[in-house]
Amino acid sequence: MPSMESSTAANWKHSFLYLGFLYSLLCFLHNQISHNLLIGHRPVRVKKTSPDLPLRFRSDGTFKILQVADMHYGNGALTRCRDVLDSEFEHCSDLNTSRFLKRMIEAEKPDFIAFTGDNIFGSSSVDAAESLFRAFGPAIESGLPWAAILGNHDQESTMNREELMSFISLMDYSVSQINPSAEDFSDLARGSRKKIDGFGNYDLRVYGAPGSHLANSSILNLFFLDSGDRETVQGVQTYGWIKESQLDWLHGISQGYQDKPPALVFFHIPIPEVRQLWYKNIVGQFQEAVACSSVNSGVLQTIVSMRDVKAVFMGHDHNNDFCGDLENIWFCYGGGFGYHGYGKAGWRRRARVILAELGKGEKGWTGVERIKTWKRLDNDKLSKIDEQLLWEY
Repeated sequence: MPSMESSTAANWKHSFLYLGFLYSLLCFLHNQISHNLLIGHRPVRVKKTSPDLPLRFRSDGTFKILQVADMHYGNGALTRCRDVLDSEFEHCSDLNTSRFLKRMIEAEKPDFIAFTGDNIFGSSSVDAAESLFRAFGPAIESGLPWAAILGNHDQESTMNREELMSFISLMDYSVSQINPSAEDFSDLARGSRKKIDGFGNYDLRVYGAPGSHLANSSILNLFFLDSGDRETVQGVQTYGWIKESQLDWLHGISQGYQDKPPALVFFHIPIPEVRQLWYKNIVGQFQEAVACSSVNSGVLQTIVSMRDVKAVFMGHDHNNDFCGDLENIWFCYGGGFGYHGYGKAGWRRRARVILAELGKGEKGWTGVERIKTWKRLDNDKLSKIDEQLLWEY
């Protein structure tokens, strides 16, 4: 009997120790999970948004946009420049693109930055997310609201177009959208189509100056459209184009306004009609063939019929930086911005600035009265060139 009692006691002792071990192990695992996985035990990374939202005119009646076309960002300091002078090549990299963007932000102090595609050069980018962070870094550091659309090279790295726009929409201070929200379709004047081609079709509204009677009214529209990358038509490869579903959405949004505010449109690949500007008076340089799609989807006819679009801003052809008038709508190139994109040695990288100005009435600031534009060159003085009036009420 004594041996049985001692055996039972030993078993209870082992069981107690085993239970104690299990309890200690569970406590340890709980603490590890709590600190490393559970949201409540670690700061959550939340997207930063600008305190200046929604977009609105300044108290001095102006709203300034910086257009950045074709950064073609690669991997930072390791990515060499293309088409620069021999004297510049040795120390030239993506960092020159970042430096130019910082200088432009400091010099012009824009209210909003519009990136019009080929933000990264996919074939040179090892990791798309890392390249996007670096490319948009100066804009994010500035705390200014910014938006982007895709070009034909962005998706050539580690993300497809939908993933890219989703990622861009979640970046700090970005007001980009993957595609129109459901609300945008509720007031469409034509049709009930809810499937829209591409990724990065959206409308940003700019409100009146603070304290004015239009402070809560949208008085300028900024339309962004995905012009695609490459497609094959009857066995022949061509550049992408803006599709019928996108034009239906664009036209419908415009028709939904009772008092139509003026609008600006941003996309990457130019439309075929831009070729006609070779034979017309332009402001700026027409130095290379217009690389557009072989398909004419009716973009020009659509925006003319809308009666609110005053100017269109494009990228894609880096050595073109001109503005030309088609059917009383100005079509303007941004000019090549990035140093890893092709260009011309000795022809400075450049950026476009767009300035909208309000009129003034008895009640103070009224609607948009004029829209101007100019460019700045990446030289010692950030030389200002080709200032022109695009539209006046």
